[in-house]
Amino acid sequence: MPLTRFTATVPPDSLYDALIGWMKQRHHWQIEREWIMLTPGVVPSLHAAVMALTRPDEGVIAQPPVYSPFFSAATKTSRRLIENPLRIVNDSYGIDFEHLEQCASHARLLLLCSPHNPVGRVWQKGELVQVLDIARRHNLAIVSDEVHADLIYPEYRHHALATLTDDPTNIITAIAPSKTFNIPGLGLSALIVPDPTRRAAIQKILDMIHMSAANPFSLVAFEAAYRGEGAWLESLLAYLQNTRDAAAVYIKRELPEIRIIQPEGTYLLWLDCRGLGMNDKRLQQFLVNEAKVGLSTGISFGTGGEGFMRMNIGTPRKNVMTALKRIRDALDSR
Repeated sequence: MPLTRFTATVPPDSLYDALIGWMKQRHHWQIEREWIMLTPGVVPSLHAAVMALTRPDEGVIAQPPVYSPFFSAATKTSRRLIENPLRIVNDSYGIDFEHLEQCASHARLLLLCSPHNPVGRVWQKGELVQVLDIARRHNLAIVSDEVHADLIYPEYRHHALATLTDDPTNIITAIAPSKTFNIPGLGLSALIVPDPTRRAAIQKILDMIHMSAANPFSLVAFEAAYRGEGAWLESLLAYLQNTRDAAAVYIKRELPEIRIIQPEGTYLLWLDCRGLGMNDKRLQQFLVNEAKVGLSTGISFGTGGEGFMRMNIGTPRKNVMTALKRIRDALDSR
């Protein structure tokens, strides 16, 4: 029986063309083929970028409350985590730029979450320009996690960070179809890295730890998602907006002890539960054991997450409303 010759799975040119077309159409960003690095997920990408662009004990900035891998990307790679906590004013979060300037003088890298998970902010152009100004003054590289960039509510607009500067060499952008098209289990994402030196440094780390993005099923799904004309996304956004608004109305009317931080993007609700008068451990126990509802604990997102919970509304609306009613019924039962 003759031997069959096997070759490595190589992403086709059509995959790159699909991604380039999507970014141009949806985000007005003309990216180049050579800028694209395929990686097996955004979280591994964060870790690889930190390892490639900083040395042990150098400072890496994160802006809590934020998705927990932003912390571990620094702490698990022996970097020095520097926190620049977001400020909340009138139920809306903002960046503390004065403090960010201080942090930048002691750091080499900023991990930016844009749009922000969990607080749902879609950073305005002026805010992002201020971030870029600070980064330029301090020669600070930026990894911009823009995995939720497609999930923006109609009254807001996402600005890809790299489009706001004439020199994007200090910017590494992480994107993926995982959130937009609900395929995180396929484990494929991309880093957009305009600077060839930084691309080579990141690739060296990926090669060193044998991190491959060559799953043929993932490659097909990745291309199919980005080659679509956006009909799925438009339907999804309309549905999410209606769910968001229905949840906000119910919470205001039936759960006045809880304040919703109105999201500008993402499929996440950031709920201020401090009015319930419970510490974090008791709050989680109440929701799980009494309300039978599983939410992400605010404290897992670091500083500023105390007393908060994150709710995922990327599910049929009836599930969201049922969960909120369970919380109301459990409070009434107490």
